Amino acid sequence: MRVFVTGATGFIGSAVVRELLDAGHQVVGLARSDKSAAALTAAGAEVHHGDLDDLDSLREGAGASDGVIHLAFKHDFASFEAAAAADSLAIEAMGAALKGTGKPFVATSGTLMLLPGILGTEEQASTQSTPRRSEEAALVLAGQGVRSSIVRLAPSVHGEGEQGFVPTLIGIARQKGVSAYVGDGRNRWPAVHRLDAARLFRLVLEKGDTGAIYHGVADEGVPFRDIAGVIGRHLNLPVLSITREEADAHFGWLSFAASTDNPTSSALTKERLGWQPVYPSLIADLEQGHYFKS
Repeated sequence: MRVFVTGATGFIGSAVVRELLDAGHQVVGLARSDKSAAALTAAGAEVHHGDLDDLDSLREGAGASDGVIHLAFKHDFASFEAAAAADSLAIEAMGAALKGTGKPFVATSGTLMLLPGILGTEEQASTQSTPRRSEEAALVLAGQGVRSSIVRLAPSVHGEGEQGFVPTLIGIARQKGVSAYVGDGRNRWPAVHRLDAARLFRLVLEKGDTGAIYHGVADEGVPFRDIAGVIGRHLNLPVLSITREEADAHFGWLSFAASTDNPTSSALTKERLGWQPVYPSLIADLEQGHYFKS
């Protein structure tokens, strides 16, 4: 297939591009800068210039493809509502170009949208109150004749070069001089290696069902206390508990994720797609040490 990929030069997107190319697909990546365009060309992909606000460009890229994987998102937590709105408009624009074609559209969401404290499954609806509506937008497309499906990613998509949650936790620990967890630290984070996630996106593109939700989860739930413990040991910092009232000041924008119990299953995803994670778990990846290089 000729696959249009947004977010194609990001931490996950670049792995998806490599996965698609190695599987024999052609890739056209969305690029908003010369640097991104050069990275795509070097990887062996074609370049489509534009960004999430250029809806005409998104429609054009989607319409000229045999399928779309949408990974791009404006990770601006100071203007999260605006970022979420731009995401919904982008999904609507690309979906409009695919109506009635039978071509697949794969949207991205997260397991943190699920009800906390119980094992989340692919059949459970998103319940968290959040401005981000990627799931809803993709499901609307499914009802309009687009072969759209959704990949919910674990909050920790890890691997060398990550710039997301785990590096942020490490940076906070360095800044505060302590690696902290909230309460008893038993709240759980699901996790997946970026290369396993990349393979999942390819499988969903190739075999995903209309309106289906799939979980990018390898570790169902790593106790947050264990993550804090590895960080503290590698940084030679004390590991201690803080209260939920102290979490906002300590973790900042990450306090919600650091406090949430988000155990998540991918059993149905594995059964339906034959996906089996093979890369290191989160703790094993942390133990390799590359996260702690200055």
